[in-house]
Amino acid sequence: MTTEETIAALDRGEIRVAEKVDGEWRVNEDAKAAILDYFRTRQVEAIEVGPYEYMDKIPLKRNYAELGVRVVPPATARYGSFLSPGVVMMPSYVNIGAWVGPNTMVDTWATVGSCAQIGADVHLAGGVGIGGVLEPVQARPVIVEDGAFVGSRCILVEGVVVGERAVLAPNVSLTGSVPVIDVTGPEPVEHRGYVPPNAVVVPGTRPKKFPAGTYDLSCALIIGWRSEQTDLKTSLNDVLREYEIAS
Repeated sequence: MTTEETIAALDRGEIRVAEKVDGEWRVNEDAKAAILDYFRTRQVEAIEVGPYEYMDKIPLKRNYAELGVRVVPPATARYGSFLSPGVVMMPSYVNIGAWVGPNTMVDTWATVGSCAQIGADVHLAGGVGIGGVLEPVQARPVIVEDGAFVGSRCILVEGVVVGERAVLAPNVSLTGSVPVIDVTGPEPVEHRGYVPPNAVVVPGTRPKKFPAGTYDLSCALIIGWRSEQTDLKTSLNDVLREYEIAS
């Protein structure tokens, strides 16, 4: 496919930047290369939408009624992103190459970066920052799997994967190197760049020695596991209340 054909296919959801195959996420390097080429070849031009005027290389996504998507002004999605039926975008932003699954809520001032893959029935709460990963083309984008809840002001970057039905409390910040430590058992179990399915995660710190002294560095703590018998809202509130953490 040509660059234009690839971007159009991404916009229609016919191809994705990354897909889960045999339990592993695989990157479509050709799709990412096409996005980079699209940026290089496009020219900045004026885009007028009602009283708003923009200057950008990438057109805006259109035809929300046909897609079955609710978009609250001034939410913006770029052409080349895909929004599944039932998606709700409060005033928020979805970048090119991103894929957002059915019935997902992108809440107020949340941002979904380029190529991010957001599953079905996900809630990205207010101010969530999902980072974009365009280069190198083989790099995995940020992935939030089906049924996850990402609390207010969480930050996910550098190809972090959040497993199905996981719950992230507000202000959890994860990069590829920030430790995610399971403290629910007799010994800590550490993950990097990955939140296991059904995990309930809160912000944490742990001490590290430096020449100038010992200082606390950010980490994330798995403090519990979401029950399969409860829905997302009930599970989030119950678990955070149990550990005296405000939702």
